[in-house]
Amino acid sequence: MSKNEQQPNSQNQLVPEAILKRRHDVDEMKARRAAQELINPRRTRKTPGKKEIVKVIRPEKFIKSSRSKTNLQRRFNRVKKKGMQKRASSEKLILTKLISTETEGVKDREVKYTANSVEAPFVFAIRVRYPTKLSVAMQRTLKGLRLINHYEGVFVKLTPSSLKMLQLVDPFVIYGMPSKQTVSELINRRGHTKVDGKRVPISNNIIIEQALGDETGIICVEDLVHEICCVGGSFGQAANFLWPFSLTKPVSEFEKKFLDEKDSKIYGDIGEGINDFIRKLL
Repeated sequence: MSKNEQQPNSQNQLVPEAILKRRHDVDEMKARRAAQELINPRRTRKTPGKKEIVKVIRPEKFIKSSRSKTNLQRRFNRVKKKGMQKRASSEKLILTKLISTETEGVKDREVKYTANSVEAPFVFAIRVRYPTKLSVAMQRTLKGLRLINHYEGVFVKLTPSSLKMLQLVDPFVIYGMPSKQTVSELINRRGHTKVDGKRVPISNNIIIEQALGDETGIICVEDLVHEICCVGGSFGQAANFLWPFSLTKPVSEFEKKFLDEKDSKIYGDIGEGINDFIRKLL
């Protein structure tokens, strides 16, 4: 026998049957996937095994939502026409609160504070509720106060027109007269401004000087705090220079969903109590 007959050509070598079956199965699977892709593309394909969740909304929820919207609109129209009748007061309301001390043997002391913002030159307003269905007039009023998102706060100069706007959206905001220390903490910790249409943190005094230095003479954070607390002639420019303060929610979405926590029911004018409320959100 010759050498050519003893060593068969590599092209004519026999392939094991198991490998041929495996190749046939792979080719068949690729053809089946290609046909499935033509019938049902990947973007619209439904994953097998996952059932569609059917959300059932009870009729009582629609009735409650409709009644709430109607009552809010009635209140808005009433306040717009007649003003605040019961909740607002034209006199200062002085209340007392207990301040606990960590020292043992020392009793808690009572401190008096103003519970409303009567005669206050300015207030700090925070949007504390975010209902999804509001009338156009309510949305326009909140937008005029720059309170668009949930738990955003702005400085507002108290004038008859601005006070009327706050009273119109009273169920959705909480406002009061902050102290100078609270104003300083807000600007230093959460202060942002608008530069070229972008939200930029106030990291140095150069940003303030470039924006307000020539027109108002405000060149640093201390000047900005002083202008707001004293309600000077450039209060409007200083307040508009500051982007609405984004504050932390006291109750997270996780706590609402799984721990059954609820938002506070406090709203409206709380006077000097706004200082304690702001410290919880910083």
